Amino acid sequence: MTTTPEHYVQEKAAKSGSSFYYAFLFLPPPRRAAITAFYAFCREVDDVVDETSDAGVAATKLAWWRSEVAKAFGGQPSQHPVLLALMPHAPLYNITAAHLHAVIDGCEMDLQQSRYLDYPGLQRYCHLVAGIVGEVAASIFGQTTPQTTAYAHKMGLAFQLTNIIRDVGDDARLGRIYLPVNELKQFDVKANEILKRGYSERFTALMQFQAERAHRTYDEALALLPEADRRAQKPGLMMANIYRTLLREIEANQFQVLHQRVSLTPVRKLWIAMQTNWRGR
Repeated sequence: MTTTPEHYVQEKAAKSGSSFYYAFLFLPPPRRAAITAFYAFCREVDDVVDETSDAGVAATKLAWWRSEVAKAFGGQPSQHPVLLALMPHAPLYNITAAHLHAVIDGCEMDLQQSRYLDYPGLQRYCHLVAGIVGEVAASIFGQTTPQTTAYAHKMGLAFQLTNIIRDVGDDARLGRIYLPVNELKQFDVKANEILKRGYSERFTALMQFQAERAHRTYDEALALLPEADRRAQKPGLMMANIYRTLLREIEANQFQVLHQRVSLTPVRKLWIAMQTNWRGR
């Protein structure tokens, strides 16, 4: 059965089970179509790294995506349904080739390194895979003031820090540790303990440190959101409430993230999104 590009990206977004999907449901159709296509693009390039065991093959696939983006923004029709779905929205919401290339750059970092020496190094990675995504999302949601970009980048960082906490076990199975090396040393947690998924009071203290930083980042992001854009950025606030609830769930579960992936049910995510929609914050 032939599928349209729009149907393809809708399926890609829905199948991911992401918290983002539930916030998209509350957008008007044109903005929902744009963010769904953009999110599907992010999933496609992220899956290249996560689902391709050979780093050389993954690098070749990312190079193909980079070429496709350049062609698409150069006026040539893409071969991929994600770009076919996304390109009509690009001029409407100021989505550029540089935005998409930055997301690809972030995925390439996963091929080049599996450790980050310190938090500033980790932030550079988060800027590419989450800050840029936040910037594009804010524009699609209806940003009206330049100051909202700083909020979007900071909120993207908060989301990524939450992802890192949630995915410690999953990442360890891929040989990756995103917790900064100097912070592992600070709490006397050996990388090998995480790779072998071994719990300890030291690991719990390390993770509590990570969670407190994530909470601070959420607070800093919310403080940056201009009042003029609060209504337009409501989908981002929905995501923030879903992600922060997840973070609190992980804390309540004593950071048992090495052997399992803590998650919220779809019904709970939808309920949080609905509550945010009603309250407006």
